[in-house]
Amino acid sequence: MPIPNPILDDRSYQQLRDELVRRIPVYTPEWTDHNASDPGITLLELFAFLGENLLYRFNQIPETARLEFLRLLQIPLRPARAARTIVTMTTEKPKGVLVPLHSALKAGAMLFETMTEVKAWPVSILAVARVQTEPPDAQKEPEVKAFADQALRSLGPLPSGQQPAYYKNQIVDLMQPPVDFGATVDGKLWIAVLKEKGAEPKDLGAALLNFGFALDPVFAAMEQINACPGAGFMTPTPAVEWKISTGKLKNNQPQYQSLTPEGDTTRGLSQDGVIRLRLPKNADDFGLFSVGDPDQLGTGDFPPVLDGEAEKKLLCWLQAFRRDGSRLGKVLFLGANAAEVTQTQKARPEFLGTGTAQPDQRYKLVNKPVIAGSITLEVEEAGRWMAWQEVDGFYASQPDERHFVVDLEAGEVRFGNGLQGLPPQIGQRIRVTEYRYGGGAEGNVAPKAIAKLDGIADIKKVENPLRAQGGAPAEAIREALHRIPGELRRRDRAVTASDFQELALATPGADVGRAECLPRFHAPTKRSEAAGVVSVVVWPREDAAHPNAPMPDRRMLRAVCEWLDQRRLVTTELYVIPPTYRRIAVAVGLQVKPGYGIEAVRHWVELVLRQYLAPLPPYGPEGQGWPLGRHVIGAELEAAALQVEGVQFLTGLKVAWQESGETIWRQGSARLTNGVTIANSVELNLYEVPELTAIAVIEGPLTIEPGQNIDAPATGVPLPIPIIREEC
Repeated sequence: MPIPNPILDDRSYQQLRDELVRRIPVYTPEWTDHNASDPGITLLELFAFLGENLLYRFNQIPETARLEFLRLLQIPLRPARAARTIVTMTTEKPKGVLVPLHSALKAGAMLFETMTEVKAWPVSILAVARVQTEPPDAQKEPEVKAFADQALRSLGPLPSGQQPAYYKNQIVDLMQPPVDFGATVDGKLWIAVLKEKGAEPKDLGAALLNFGFALDPVFAAMEQINACPGAGFMTPTPAVEWKISTGKLKNNQPQYQSLTPEGDTTRGLSQDGVIRLRLPKNADDFGLFSVGDPDQLGTGDFPPVLDGEAEKKLLCWLQAFRRDGSRLGKVLFLGANAAEVTQTQKARPEFLGTGTAQPDQRYKLVNKPVIAGSITLEVEEAGRWMAWQEVDGFYASQPDERHFVVDLEAGEVRFGNGLQGLPPQIGQRIRVTEYRYGGGAEGNVAPKAIAKLDGIADIKKVENPLRAQGGAPAEAIREALHRIPGELRRRDRAVTASDFQELALATPGADVGRAECLPRFHAPTKRSEAAGVVSVVVWPREDAAHPNAPMPDRRMLRAVCEWLDQRRLVTTELYVIPPTYRRIAVAVGLQVKPGYGIEAVRHWVELVLRQYLAPLPPYGPEGQGWPLGRHVIGAELEAAALQVEGVQFLTGLKVAWQESGETIWRQGSARLTNGVTIANSVELNLYEVPELTAIAVIEGPLTIEPGQNIDAPATGVPLPIPIIREEC
């Protein structure tokens, strides 16, 4: 039963009239005619009519009262979110240029600032993957085959258990698709450090290099998902080994020196961020390898071979790989002299006012929205300034603790009441020496929009190779009013399945279109009864690249993960995962009613079935997208197709599904290839939804022929052998 709106006085017109008539004998016993024809009764009925209208208006709680309830509950509006991205810099100064933390950058009139310190050097990098390829054909590619055989012979007898693994170089380039390092022959990320104009190798000793790193935004499978960062004791950060080429050989094998990162916001190359590596102190300790037999270059542990222009500028090689043997995945971008930036700016010091010793003192800041944790507030006590601490609330504050709370969206500072948190006393001055503000959807600027660095003339060029993301506007009042009931029930904590679902949908800046919670589902192993585990499946509101099967990117998964991770129970292992789609195809045979065109009817049947199987609201069987794990029944689709005006009856409906590969339909009768299964229904797993990859609507009888399965290729122990093919 739905909860009714609060009714302060629910008496109706008839009740008011009857009550007034009953009081007549009490006050005027001589009045004996209570019929409708009496003029006095007419006046009473008029009064009852007016009274009912007044009570109706009285029961309409105005929005101002609801806003006051919001203030009394101390539930602030959610502030705007600041966009973030990575910028790269170039310089020609041999000794490098230091760009301090919080340096200001501009994208037109939009202000950004660096989140990490970076020293720009006159170097650039190329990230190379040795991607496995097919062995060369002696008949079709005789020269390529001869070169590969010559490289293989240069290694001498192969060790036992090894076999050639032919590869080709793929360079990470934003103009090309992401490079899959899971398909490499060695599982390594090779980074060529190149000398640019002004570079002096002797000056690069002990140089601290910043590398910006970005993965392919789309996940390939949920098995790649790790537990949210707060559950670090359950899923430790992947250990990445970094090495640099020494230029020395031992037993004709290249030698590398290990490097320890001095900073890493990528969590072991598992998310976007910046890695900071310091080169060896002596410039003679790193360099290039010289071999007597040039055919050995690129084989085994030798670095890849670059083209002539890049080879001339080559300074040294870096390599990175996971110690546990796992692969890095698809890499979108890797750049030198990089720093993370955010759309915020520093405010000037402000004098807020003088204490009054009253509870719940409030003071306004000049700029808003304020960035959480950025305020440095001081109160003058006994002639000296004392720093006070920002907290989320006063629930755990003692009477003498110097705490304050910030309403980020309103830009307001609030102090305690004397029982929970100490209020500033009479005459005590209050000041803010530093804070940051900013945010909004306008910060999601396009690539190369950030083009100016203030105050540092030696930086020749600065740009953001990737689009800024994560910026979101402040919460609207209407949205906040709808959020009140859920906030009171959840208390900003994720405990039940509905808590996880509602909080995921409310993630600021993530633009989540749908969220589903799977209790006790362990995403990496797909076990459905794992104690203490919660998996949350999220969909983006829209995905232009995959309209039939929208997939969240890494930024969205990371934002939802961080948002829920702060609100889950300590004992809960949390996973935020993309949806898993079961690829299906539907073939429909129908008969059209007289007077209707076949093309129009086919179009509407196809549209109805696509919307019926869609994963996002407002489509699906119940308007909330296709439910997770709900089987696709042919009879159910028949009922949906029969709702189209112009369909007289169906001659048949078949559903085909496959684990992977492309579904191919042929005009006329439908034919499926790549090992599909044809049936009247498709059983989905708990975590799956359908993806309609193909649909055929034909007039007349329906016939389908199944195709053949494809065998998987065999694998072996690899020994890298380069393959050089000329490409136009």
